[in-house]
Amino acid sequence: MQNNQSCSDFYNVKPTLTNPNADEKTQRIFSWLCESFGKRIITGQQMHPFAVCHELDVIRQATGKQPAILGLDFMDYSPNRVCYGSRSCDMERAIDWSRRGGLVTFCWHWNAPMHLYNNEEHHWTSGFYTVSSSFDVAAAMDNEESDEYKAIIRDIDAISELLGKLQKNGVTVLWRPLHEASGGWFWWGAKGKEPYLKLYRLLYRRMTDTHGLNNLIWVWNGQHPDWYPGDEYVDIIGEDIYVEEHNYAPQADRFNGALKCGNGKIITLSETGIVPDIDRCFDENIVWSWFCPWYGGFILDRTEDGRDFRYSEKHTELEIFRKMYLDERAVTLEKLPDFSVKE
Repeated sequence: MQNNQSCSDFYNVKPTLTNPNADEKTQRIFSWLCESFGKRIITGQQMHPFAVCHELDVIRQATGKQPAILGLDFMDYSPNRVCYGSRSCDMERAIDWSRRGGLVTFCWHWNAPMHLYNNEEHHWTSGFYTVSSSFDVAAAMDNEESDEYKAIIRDIDAISELLGKLQKNGVTVLWRPLHEASGGWFWWGAKGKEPYLKLYRLLYRRMTDTHGLNNLIWVWNGQHPDWYPGDEYVDIIGEDIYVEEHNYAPQADRFNGALKCGNGKIITLSETGIVPDIDRCFDENIVWSWFCPWYGGFILDRTEDGRDFRYSEKHTELEIFRKMYLDERAVTLEKLPDFSVKE
């Protein structure tokens, strides 16, 4: 499908962040993202939250390169997981990757703040799913005096503290909270758009105004125009797309749908099961800012002896994957500019 709009109509994004107090490094990164939009595709990879960096090893073996963006998750820092003993090393990963010159994106599989079932059918580890708790986000957002609302604030403050530590360590975060909301499978989208919008705006204001987090680039990932919180709360629009194996189309319908959500926003493939064909992206004028394949089986396969990992061609054939990473229009870790701020 050919996108009939002129490139200048939607790739010309003003480098103005929603947070006017964003720090210098964050402003530099966003300006570069805006300048790159439509000209380059930035490589990314989501990391397994529990394992060592097998994905990075396999990508290096397959391409000789490393992704520019590392995808991480605050899931196991959620207070209603920490109380069950969850642990994560994604904070350390983020700081290390940033020091290597890489970019970092975080999502948050946020366990419901209260009322997890935690039974044989719905274990606490699946507490971010709607079916795993009786937490009612609509009731919580309608009553600021309720225990449920106070638990939401507690959780936001806990993650804000971690984001503050990243800020102190010079880490800018492509921050993608409350993702895939319109699908309804996560509790933050289970009661429709109105409570979700209240929650998203609360999250933005509390992190930006109350906690002074000036290292965030806000990636909205609600997946439906009716769920869009407003241009003043969104820097980038993300689409999560999982299609059948070896479907390398650039997904023009989803790209064009995202364009209808906001005015003058970067569009990115924030999660994907397939790496698209880079030639088709440019030929069809569907140039996502970056792409971020999910971890595990979307990219990994066990070696025959079961002792190691190798690249899996189940979803994206090696030829297409290498084609993306080795194309001059793709940005890998090695090709990123230096965003550091000199004292």
